[in-house]
Amino acid sequence: MPKPKKAKTPKKIEARLSNIHGNGVFATDAIAKGERIVRYKGLLRTHDEVDTQYGDIDENGHTFLFTLNDDYVIDANHDGNIARWINHSCAPNCEAVVQEDPKDRRHKDKVFIKATRDIAAGEELAYNYGITLAERHTPALKKLWGCRCGSKDCTGTMLQPKK
Repeated sequence: MPKPKKAKTPKKIEARLSNIHGNGVFATDAIAKGERIVRYKGLLRTHDEVDTQYGDIDENGHTFLFTLNDDYVIDANHDGNIARWINHSCAPNCEAVVQEDPKDRRHKDKVFIKATRDIAAGEELAYNYGITLAERHTPALKKLWGCRCGSKDCTGTMLQPKK
């Protein structure tokens, strides 16, 4: 006897133009605090592969690369889904959560975007990108990685403070 199919959960999000930057992702229905909203998808690549593909390209403050772990990066430039359009904010309503594979198969780790508070229908989803750079955060780099979230706590940059 065939297994019954799981009922699909209706999507509660859609992509459209954002006041923060370019495209954004918005709630089409209320989303509860703690709810897993969407998986961040794209082509799984090693750090070396990403460096080879993008290493010679000048930084432009825009990326669809998500560091999964020490071995892999999710490249949403290829096979990416709606999650790649979620913008950065200094006052986020979501967070990116890495779900590690229980058998420690690093290539099987996943990233999910989860609500950190209740989100109303019509509200734009945003999380802190947590961008860290090894080099000094010069005024030019801060500008390149400028934040446009508009929150009262905006730092003006997506770069995280040095520790």
